[in-house]
Amino acid sequence: MSDNNSGIKASKRRQMEARRRRLRRRKRKRAMLLGGILCTVCLILFGTIYGISHLLHKHTDTKEVVKTSQKQTAKSKDTSSSKEKIDTSAVKTQELVINTDNNSGKKKKGSSSKGPTTITISSMGDCTLGTDEGFDQSTSFNAYYNEYGADYFLKNVRSILEADDLSVVNFEGTLTEETSRADKTFAFKGPAKYTDILTGSSVEAANIANNHSKDYGTKSQEDTIENLSNAGIATFGYENVVVVDVKGIKVGLTGIYELAEHEQKATQVKENIQALKDAGAQIIIVNFHWGIEKEYTPNATQKKLAHLAIDEGADLVIGHHPHVLEGIEKYNGKYIAYSLGNFCFGGNKNPSDKDTMIFQQTFTIDTDGKVADDDNINIIPCSLSSSSNKNDYCPTPLEGDEAERVRQKIEKYSEGL
Repeated sequence: MSDNNSGIKASKRRQMEARRRRLRRRKRKRAMLLGGILCTVCLILFGTIYGISHLLHKHTDTKEVVKTSQKQTAKSKDTSSSKEKIDTSAVKTQELVINTDNNSGKKKKGSSSKGPTTITISSMGDCTLGTDEGFDQSTSFNAYYNEYGADYFLKNVRSILEADDLSVVNFEGTLTEETSRADKTFAFKGPAKYTDILTGSSVEAANIANNHSKDYGTKSQEDTIENLSNAGIATFGYENVVVVDVKGIKVGLTGIYELAEHEQKATQVKENIQALKDAGAQIIIVNFHWGIEKEYTPNATQKKLAHLAIDEGADLVIGHHPHVLEGIEKYNGKYIAYSLGNFCFGGNKNPSDKDTMIFQQTFTIDTDGKVADDDNINIIPCSLSSSSNKNDYCPTPLEGDEAERVRQKIEKYSEGL
């Protein structure tokens, strides 16, 4: 009996021990489950708090970046607005109206009151209306004037110049009665009446910034400007710029003599262009007297100053002095004719290279007064003489094979510019 009781008790103890183990396991599971839940809740709470904090921090950073960007933009604007202003106090600006309304059948001043306006401008190279006292006077420019008169010299290009709106030359020499010649190899002069050569063929403007403007001293330069101005020809050069009203459009002209100071002329380029802007010029043309005689390729100084002029606001750059043609470059949508060569040239009785050209560009000014982007240029190949074996001082348009030869020559010189 007692053995049976002992077995029963032992069995009960085992059962109770097993029940307690099950209970302990359940408690551990519940504890683990609760711990897991608590951990999950904590993680969720932590993630939420971190996320909110990060968003708030990011928003603050963004606001700071915006503020910084605004400050930088403002600083940039301040820097731009505080850019050193160009001093134009040394520049003298003259404003003129080109009035060609006369009875000679030449071009007439028009109106730009309605719609876009087109302005065709012709540029030519060195015009030396006179001679050097050491030349053979029997074959000189002056001898031709005495025999044929003023209308002879530009007779073969007159119709071209009358058809445009503005004709511009480089006037290389003096119109003076001064007798005190500068100490130089060549010095050119002619009498005041030679202005009739230009006015009789519809030339309205002349650059006088070149190495022959003072061939008979400062007084000879002053006389030249006075004689040209009295004839109604707009003169410009050095510190003198001019704004001419053509068909109601303001065309600004400036001439830069580079030969003496080279890249130091950059300051004058900036000042003169700024003065033309201040005067309301809608089209700005810069004439440079530069380069090396008989060289067909522009040098680094020519390129640098030409690009500077366009960067500063020039719409066209015209060059002369080498006495031969150089190439044409298109830079930032604007044209640079590096050298137009000689034109009506009394400085040599028989140049070996007589090729020259009239460079024409037609500008379109829209109703807002701005220059439209276009490609309207016209190169007119010419010879500085109507004779192939001498200089008869009568520039003549070329035709046929000769015209094509000069065009190809210009194209070749323009390669790589």
